[in-house]
Amino acid sequence: QVQLVESGGGLVQAGGSLRLSCAASGIIFRPNRMDWYRQAPGKQRELVATISSLGRTNYADSVKGRFTISRDGAKNTPYLQMNDLKPADTAAYYCHVNYWDGGFNTLDAWGQGTLVTVSS
Repeated sequence: QVQLVESGGGLVQAGGSLRLSCAASGIIFRPNRMDWYRQAPGKQRELVATISSLGRTNYADSVKGRFTISRDGAKNTPYLQMNDLKPADTAAYYCHVNYWDGGFNTLDAWGQGTLVTVSS
């Protein structure tokens, strides 16, 4: 089982940028889907960005045009470039990778979150 550790979070002012990344405890050979989630205090966890095995991307409307998800080609883990950050982006951000185990099953790797705080 692979675990992920996010990094790159911190405190920034509105309009600033951050780049989030994941470190994996093992090698992911066949990724199926890579995602970034976030959860703000008092709110439900939401999917903010996803990238498929074919490289197709989707974004939540609230971050479209500001955030970009990409993948590390060697490690098959996702990056999240966040530009023009807003106070509403303040949340704990989680990376997730769904990957094939070499057969018919998929497994899920999760991080424990990195905190992003955007001040006004």
